[in-house]
Amino acid sequence: MRGYTWIFLLLLAFSSACRGANDARSPSGETLTIFAAASLSEAFTEIAAEFEASYPGSEVAINFAGSQQLAQQISHGATADIFASADSQQIENVIGIGRVNGGSEQPFTHNQLAVVLPGDNPGGIFEFNDLAKPGVKLILADASVPVGHYSQEMLERASTQTDFGDQFKEDVLANVVSYEENVRAVLTKVVLGEADAGIVYLSDFNGAQEEDVQMVAIPDEINITAGYYIAPLNDSHNLERGMEFLKLVLSPKGQDILTRHGFNLRGQHE
Repeated sequence: MRGYTWIFLLLLAFSSACRGANDARSPSGETLTIFAAASLSEAFTEIAAEFEASYPGSEVAINFAGSQQLAQQISHGATADIFASADSQQIENVIGIGRVNGGSEQPFTHNQLAVVLPGDNPGGIFEFNDLAKPGVKLILADASVPVGHYSQEMLERASTQTDFGDQFKEDVLANVVSYEENVRAVLTKVVLGEADAGIVYLSDFNGAQEEDVQMVAIPDEINITAGYYIAPLNDSHNLERGMEFLKLVLSPKGQDILTRHGFNLRGQHE
């Protein structure tokens, strides 16, 4: 009897696997897979809900992570329909391996950097210059992550300004206690009080609870404008629906959602 039970379970598993494979490739595109930068979590979750409401029966599954992690996953064969990156470099990397057609990528929003502090500000940080004070515990994203690269670029700019001095970047980096794999990990550790400050996107601060964090503005002359790019995967199983999702992101409705979550309108800084 147990032998028949085993055969039945094996056939059931095989049937389910086949059904899942057919669903993933179905022309109606019930499930759409989006790979999106971690900083887009709230905005893209809302856009996905809007999309599902417009296409009854469709489902949007979103993989949020650091853009470099997503590009690596795609390079190793991960299945996706749309890739939304916090910089152009990771899109170019995916173009380089042939998963995205060059010229299909489009800029869709902008972001800027901000310094976030725990709500009780244990490090006594009141202005940007305070990041260089000895003893400050700072968390950054790794330089392989777009926000980490932007943070390094911003500190380099600061070191060319007389207001900060040529040792500013070196002094700030001496205070780094950890480098994280995505921007949300930076924000989370700051909220938990594991550091005195972290450098994240302005949209991350806007999405946090007010009692959890404070913000110190980065001077405009040294801040970085981060350009976000989106593109369809050329081997997408749901290309038609994927393009509809991309159109929604670029539409006034999608742009309004992004703006409400702390992002800038396309082209605002171009």
